[in-house]
Formats: sequence, structure tokens, C-alpha cells
Amino acid sequence: MTRVNTEAFVSLSRAMTLGMLRDRTAVFFILLFPLMFLVLFGALFKDESTPRAEIVQIGRVEVLDSLPPGARRELGDALSVRKSGDRARALEEVRAGDVDAVVWQDGDRVRMRYSAADPARAGTVRAIVDSLVQQANIAATGRPPAYELTAGRVEDESLKPIQFFTPGMLGWAVAMSAVTGSALTLVGWRRKRILRRLWLAPVGAGPVIAARVGVNVALALVQTLVFVGVASIPFYGLELTGHWWLSLPLVVCGTLAFMSIGLVIGAWAKTEEAANGMAQTVILPMAFLSGSFFPLDGAPAWLRTVSEVFPLKHLTEAVQDVLSRGQGWDAALPVMGGLLLFAAVMTAIAARLFRWDDA
Repeated sequence: MTRVNTEAFVSLSRAMTLGMLRDRTAVFFILLFPLMFLVLFGALFKDESTPRAEIVQIGRVEVLDSLPPGARRELGDALSVRKSGDRARALEEVRAGDVDAVVWQDGDRVRMRYSAADPARAGTVRAIVDSLVQQANIAATGRPPAYELTAGRVEDESLKPIQFFTPGMLGWAVAMSAVTGSALTLVGWRRKRILRRLWLAPVGAGPVIAARVGVNVALALVQTLVFVGVASIPFYGLELTGHWWLSLPLVVCGTLAFMSIGLVIGAWAKTEEAANGMAQTVILPMAFLSGSFFPLDGAPAWLRTVSEVFPLKHLTEAVQDVLSRGQGWDAALPVMGGLLLFAAVMTAIAARLFRWDDA
């Protein structure tokens, strides 16, 4: 009996794999379509940096002109200073949004005018100029400051945007292939009476389920290796941490969780069109609300709370932790356990909704 089940598993796995590979549309949307987003976003944001603010300096401004060369170079990373003798014209440039501020010196006062059209940029310019004035005041008194701030990035200096996009695009690709694959397969087999034939056949349900799970897991692992491989080429520059390989078991657990969603959809839907529509209705909002395309740091608190129920958010963050942030089992194991628990609950729901045919 074991030999029969093994042969059935191998035959079903081969048939499912060949059937998927022959469907060029499925291959495109499951593998190439998400990869295109990774390639595009990785290229667009490869050299992303915060744009420098631009100010116009009218005449001599002591806090700017007396800066030593080293401090001026550091200031140039955040602020571009252009000198001019026409204050009225410079003010018009600020009103038009061509520059961020105008600075001039009036006796012992440093005066600045900025536009309120972009509060964030105005705040940045004001903070920089205020800091320069405070440093000049300290230097004028001849007394060293009582406190000194030393700031730095939490992440390594080599961290690049591709290290944020890779987990997000990979999670989206895995979710899309697992949900749509399991949902459409279940609906298609039920409509074509394949499930009925399998029920009457001497082969049990075990090899059928194992074959479907095996094909989806294998596809997810291939997606992971392709995404990581493409992102690691020098043009994009993904730098892997020592525990990057933990992304593989995370993706396996994520695949099982997303397959369980597909099983619920497949058990509920009556046609392939309905199943595909329901799958996309679940996947796309989940991807956007889980941080696959953009971070949720600036999102409202209620939205960040809602995102906690989505398995894709936890998968994406855990893969990011092991790929980019140098974390290990302590970051991966809780997420793996949560994904498997989610898969068990959703599979139990699918089992209650399951039917062998549409009759």
C-alpha cells in the first residue's frame, strides 16, 4: 500500500508540475510578474537618498561663511547653499517653491524666510540653521557645551533599499502563488469531477494532498532562490546576513498558511472565475496592508493594528529580520509557529466547507 501511495504521489506531483509549467500565463503571474516589481523597485530606489534642502544666502552670513571646511562638507550633505545679492528675487523664488528658504544677516540677527507650502522641508531647513546659530553662540562664549549628542543609524551603513523590497516582493509572490494555486486547483478538480474519481480510486487522499502541498512548497523555494539571487547581483547589492537561510523554512511555513486560505476560497467558490476574484480580493489588500510595497511606519495606528492579523505582514518582517537585520532563530521561530497555527485553523475551516462535487 505504501508503494502504491508513493507512486501515486510521484505521478500526481509530476502531473501538477507539468500542468503548471505548460500554463504560460500562470508562470508569468506567479513568478515573473512579482519579480518584475522587484527588478523595477530595486532599480528605481537603488541610489535613493534624502533630497537636499536648498537655501539662498544674501550677502555675508557669519554662521555660514565661518564654517571650517570639514563642517561645510558635512553641511553640504543636507543643505545646498547658493549665494545671491538680490533679496527680493530670492524671496520670489521661495514663494514659487524653487528654493526652500532665504537667509541673510542683519547685525547680530540671522534672518530666515521660508514657505509653509512644505512644512517638512521648512522644518528641516529651520532646524539646520538654528543648529548653526546655536553652535556659533557657543563658540562666541568660549565655553564648551555641557552635553554632546552622538547619533548614528541602527542599521549597518551598507543597508540598501533592495534589502527592504526583497522580503516584501517575495512574500507577495509566495502568497499569490499559494492562494491562487490551491483555490483554482480545488475548484477545477471539483468541476471536472476529478475529486469524485480520486475519492472512488484505490489511492487515498494523503498522496493527493501531499502532492499539491509539495508542488506549492517547491515553487515557493524556487521563488525564494530566484528573488534572492536576482537581488544579490552587484547592480542591486543585496547583502545577506549569516542567518539568511532561515528565510527558507519561513517561506515553507508561509506557503502552508497561504495555501490554507486558498483551500477556504476553493471550498466556498463554485467557479474558477469566482475563486480567482476572491483570491485577488484577499491577496492585494493584504499585500498593501502588510508592508510588501511600502512601510507602515507612517500609517495610522488603527491600520497598523489591523495589519497584525495578516500572516503576510509577519512573514515579510521575519524574512527581513533574517535577511537584512542579522537576527536568527529568535526572530524566525515565533513567526513559524504562528503561521503553522494559522494554517491549522484555516484548514479546519476549509474541511468543514469542503465538498466532493457541486451536486
